[in-house]
Amino acid sequence: MRLMKNPEERRNEILDAAEILFVTKGYTKATVMDILQACNIAKGTFYYYFQSKEEVMNAIVMRFILNGEASAKRVLSDPKRSAHDKILQIMMAQNQPEDRKLGLIEQLHSVHNVEMHQKSLVETVLRLSPILAEVVEQGIQEGVFDTPDPQEAIEFLLVSSQFLLDRGIFEWKEEELLKKVEAFTRIMERVLGAEAGSFAYVIRLYFPHQF
Repeated sequence: MRLMKNPEERRNEILDAAEILFVTKGYTKATVMDILQACNIAKGTFYYYFQSKEEVMNAIVMRFILNGEASAKRVLSDPKRSAHDKILQIMMAQNQPEDRKLGLIEQLHSVHNVEMHQKSLVETVLRLSPILAEVVEQGIQEGVFDTPDPQEAIEFLLVSSQFLLDRGIFEWKEEELLKKVEAFTRIMERVLGAEAGSFAYVIRLYFPHQF
């Protein structure tokens, strides 16, 4: 008798298998048939949950984004952390992903996935900006930030960092990226009304072995 799994468990099983295939075989080379074989499911079962391979990839990316959002919300809700510490912890979680996410990001950077990569960047900005805006408001209360527009300030900073500092989009050399990050920290300080040098930890986050 075939074991019946609940829909959420089956859906995650398909996503897990597809994620491994996309990273090991490559998104463009992996097929729906490969996913079916990896999960040992029928074609009808697959199409009950997803309409295409592209939809599967979108769901995998969205799962990572939602996990990142949940992590950021946990940091936000910690009453013992200062505003600067919360920003550092949220950035660490976003910028130091596990190996399997790094493999998936490499696939998103492929020329065939430009639109999907763009969608992931947009979704990240939309979900993280309200959380970080609350952190900025906390910083204003603490007297370390001074900006009349926390939400908009964070949106501009997030969009610029997510795009310009993405080495999958811009193939910066190490010294070029360092200059960008140094400039970005100064921009953050001015936009958020923070003390000069107070965001130096951002540079150390991107270049831990140099500082």
